[in-house]
Amino acid sequence: MLTVLPIRYVADVEASRLFYTGLGLALGPDGGVDVWVQLAAGAGAVGIHDAAVSQGRPPGTTELGFTTDEKLEDVAERLTRSGYDHRLVDENFGRSIRVTDPDGVVVQIQEINRSTVRSSAAAVADGPA
Repeated sequence: MLTVLPIRYVADVEASRLFYTGLGLALGPDGGVDVWVQLAAGAGAVGIHDAAVSQGRPPGTTELGFTTDEKLEDVAERLTRSGYDHRLVDENFGRSIRVTDPDGVVVQIQEINRSTVRSSAAAVADGPA
């Protein structure tokens, strides 16, 4: 099943976490990491992502995203059967599918691997080798 997860790219994850929890969103049980926090609302969630490690997305950008509990290969197969071109992408937080909607907007369907997110955040915190 897909869960709506818009991703907000920000300059300061902690400041944004404080703002959105102040609005009433709830911090997930894993607490997040320095570069990523997922906040739950009554009818969805918002991802807060550090723009500095987002592979080119500037602060203030919002991307329509979804998380899935299905295998990405199954989602990809459904997209192919429906005639939609897509890309399976390996990123520092895990894997995702990128598909373009009829208006030309790229939509992300992601498989968030918590241990991959944590190791990615640790690598950012440690700085370049």
